[in-house]
Amino acid sequence: MSNQKIIVTGGSGFIGTNLIDFYINNNINVRNLDHLPPKKKEHFQYWVNVDITNYSELEKEILAINPDYVIHLAARTDLDGKKLVDYSANIVGVKNLVSVLKKITNLKRVIFTSSQLVCYGRQPKDDNDFNTINHYGESKRLGELIIRNDSEISFEWIIIRPTSIWGPWFKIPYRTFFDLILAHKYFHIGNYKCHKTYGYIGNTIYQINKIIYAPYDTVKQKVFYIGDDPPYSIEQWANEIANEIGSTVYRLPFIIFKMLALFGDVLKCIGVSFPMTSYRLYNLTNNNLCNVSSIMTLAPNLPFSRVEGVKQTLKWINNPK
Repeated sequence: MSNQKIIVTGGSGFIGTNLIDFYINNNINVRNLDHLPPKKKEHFQYWVNVDITNYSELEKEILAINPDYVIHLAARTDLDGKKLVDYSANIVGVKNLVSVLKKITNLKRVIFTSSQLVCYGRQPKDDNDFNTINHYGESKRLGELIIRNDSEISFEWIIIRPTSIWGPWFKIPYRTFFDLILAHKYFHIGNYKCHKTYGYIGNTIYQINKIIYAPYDTVKQKVFYIGDDPPYSIEQWANEIANEIGSTVYRLPFIIFKMLALFGDVLKCIGVSFPMTSYRLYNLTNNNLCNVSSIMTLAPNLPFSRVEGVKQTLKWINNPK
């Protein structure tokens, strides 16, 4: 792959920063197309300032690079948008990218990044089973349909739906989870023992690259949920983080969290951020399991255990470079 050119859109984001790091360290010719500057100063020489919603700008830069592979990560990912148009990067951006990439004759493969929130609250029956509950999830659903419904696409494509990914360079809410434990402000919620499909970023990079390099008949136009297996016990994970800093996570009654969540709801209505809301409490007390069997078949040997991921993440938190 050293003589191949890879474009990572959104390479200044969380997953993108780690992916750019991987390619730089492996001497792979990579370019980061993002309207935001990189998080690491070492990445600036690989950065091209591009807004994916600007078609002419995007076309100019991509045609100049003439990539062999594209990993599309660029997106608005928060849940704060009030209208669907607030997530135009996830719809118009995909439409623009697809249109430009049709002009690249040597393009080998493209990974489009969607979200697990295209089917919220249950496991989908198939790749076209959607259940969105917010504008972000709906924007990602529409982005997927742009790709699926374009009969003129000739390049190889795959869709990935990252689960809850965490690790160096992450932000809320999973950074908040670590910060609360480090500040001795995190408590187990009553007797709830929920399990979730999460993924350490080092394993995510491994899985993405397995998809890039795989024989196409094994990944062709498939959807891959990206995450670790088996699912995490949130209680056990919190205890592992606390153990690394010589601390203990204690347990509080559920009613206390319920009251805090309602208080957080009120603060959210007036634009004040608070670490606990009813939405957050629901997520913390209910299982969220994604079917990662396809990616685990393709990439069965995850390079990092959860404890190793915790160590690396704490190291970054203490020295964020």
